[in-house]
Amino acid sequence: MSHSHNMPAPGGNHEPETYDEQGNPLDPTPLPKIDLRDAHAIRREIAAVYRDMRAGRIASQDGTRLAYVLDMIRKAHETAVLQDRIELLERTIDHRRG
Repeated sequence: MSHSHNMPAPGGNHEPETYDEQGNPLDPTPLPKIDLRDAHAIRREIAAVYRDMRAGRIASQDGTRLAYVLDMIRKAHETAVLQDRIELLERTIDHRRG
């Protein structure tokens, strides 16, 4: 039975390539775009990863890594939203003072 495995790609900004049993790279299949536009979408993606882990479609170790990165994205989104809101409040206050 033939199966592929992932080998780490050299460098830090490349997607990992999948190799066949002889170590030859396989043609990469584009991944579907994941909706991460807001906190609700990020929560849905984290829940999907969790469900895939529970169902055995994603190894626990891989799912944990994905959930960790998704949580970092959630925190970055939260920070950006809060920053935008603070800036708006500051502009409003400055406008009322001026």
